[in-house]
Amino acid sequence: MNQAIEGVSWTAYDLEVLPENEWTRYEIINGELFVTRTPHRRHQQVCVKISRQLDTWSELSALGETIVTPGLLFSQADSVIPDVVWVSRERLLQIEDEAGHLTSAPELVIEVLSPGKQNELRDKEAKLKLYSINGVREYWIVDRFTQKVEVYRRDKAQLVLVATLLDDDEITSPLLPAFSCSIRLFFPK
Repeated sequence: MNQAIEGVSWTAYDLEVLPENEWTRYEIINGELFVTRTPHRRHQQVCVKISRQLDTWSELSALGETIVTPGLLFSQADSVIPDVVWVSRERLLQIEDEAGHLTSAPELVIEVLSPGKQNELRDKEAKLKLYSINGVREYWIVDRFTQKVEVYRRDKAQLVLVATLLDDDEITSPLLPAFSCSIRLFFPK
């Protein structure tokens, strides 16, 4: 369930007065509040599988960290919770605040699609634009239903689609030297 409350400009400060509930997520994009339920179990399984692949590589390379559902606080009007991010150790030192939120763009952001047209539009349009504006270098949109991954990379000032990967395809990234993983490993059997 995704619900945008229209006509009101929300800020990160407003989130402090909203009811806390482990089953509800609040995100703000351009001052618009999005309220979503905790994702489906299969959605979370995909996040774990992706994180496992990235985390294994990160431990071997010692280049960065994989973080699941971090708070990204770009501004008071733009506060989101992506499914997974990867951030280099150097960048993490620059962008992590005392509360453990990231206050600027990590290098890689990954969103796993939830069912529903509104959710898809949020990830493929609103968040794509938000991540482009804020300097994310690479963005993966993972579709657990069709088992494909869209890879967006920064070209000049924006993220552009560079690949759509399916079952037997290998995902690599210039951000992650020597990282390679079959797309199949992202999805539960």
